[in-house]
Amino acid sequence: MTDHETGTNGPSSVETILTHGGRFPEDQFGFVNTPVYRGSTVLFKTLADLDAQSQRFLYGRAGNPTTESVEAVVSELEGAYRTKLVPSGLAAITIALMSCLKAGDDVLITDSAYEPGRKFANGFLERMGVSVRFYDPRIGAGLSDLMQPNTRAVLAESPGSLTFEVQDIPALAAAARANDARLIVDNSWASPLYHRPLALGADIVVHAATKMFVGHSDAFAGTISTTEEAWADVERIRTLLGFFTSGDDAYLVSRGLKTLAIRMKEHQERALEIARWLEAQELVTQVLHPALPSHPDHDLWQRDFTGSGSLFSFVLAPAPRSAVAALVDHLQLFTMGYSWGGYESLLLPVAIKTARTVRPWDDAGHLFRVHIGFEGVDDLKADLAAGLERYQLAR
Repeated sequence: MTDHETGTNGPSSVETILTHGGRFPEDQFGFVNTPVYRGSTVLFKTLADLDAQSQRFLYGRAGNPTTESVEAVVSELEGAYRTKLVPSGLAAITIALMSCLKAGDDVLITDSAYEPGRKFANGFLERMGVSVRFYDPRIGAGLSDLMQPNTRAVLAESPGSLTFEVQDIPALAAAARANDARLIVDNSWASPLYHRPLALGADIVVHAATKMFVGHSDAFAGTISTTEEAWADVERIRTLLGFFTSGDDAYLVSRGLKTLAIRMKEHQERALEIARWLEAQELVTQVLHPALPSHPDHDLWQRDFTGSGSLFSFVLAPAPRSAVAALVDHLQLFTMGYSWGGYESLLLPVAIKTARTVRPWDDAGHLFRVHIGFEGVDDLKADLAAGLERYQLAR
């Protein structure tokens, strides 16, 4: 008998989970995919049914078979008690934080966190009476020295947004647990295929499902996966705030998940090839990719990760802003965009100096974040080489 919580028959490879998890053709007249359920109203046949409130679905905002199919797969991949699909990665972060915090509490956030999450903490949590502090992403066990009696949450992102520091999740988890605080980890970069923070001691894992899970740059979504202890608080806050992902967007996440293992493998290999190529270019002063031996956190990455993602950064030697424009304005394959995780390659100049407070970015060069898609690798190298030549001429 297939388990309706997961859709698979016992332990399976990630490829099998992604292919068969969350699908119940016998419940859908034999159709392979769970269809898109659109609906607000769920009907009750009798007053007794209404009073009992025991049927599987009570109202559309709480979920439907399309959203549940995604949640079941992600829970199994993360080794989570439960998962909730929400409208965006930022929604996942905000719900996770609010599930842990109330007025008078304190939260510690990695200095390398996703910038919209930082803005939520500074612009909303502080207004609600929560003390917000940022910490060095490489602090490890030293986090214990920053914990206060009222610290109730720690938000980590590994590797860090833009600058790709790898965090010591077991050490952070131990420090949080000793203080009765919960550790939230953003796992969007590696996905649960290559990194499982819950197994390393985290309490809550969030994803910008818009990125790797969707994989086609055509939908917004976020996921929140938790331990059994953290689940009730997360679901309570989500319910109170009314966050819900439509059946249409849930279907697009489900579609993307089916090919996640294949896409992650290709993204990883292509990104590493481009990263190694960039390391050999004269104008490149740093390549920030944890899977490279040159990365300062490479040993930690090897300990806790089984693979790497599509995204990394590199730094070019100092030059006027006009040199940056000369590079990016005439690229043929790479384009500029704030998201990542799709089939198309992106190259984004990053203004990093205003996004760090604990460890200020003092490199005089220009930082670029790159996402490697599915174009021919030699074609991408040629596009970058031409851009680097334009950069050099404009210096």
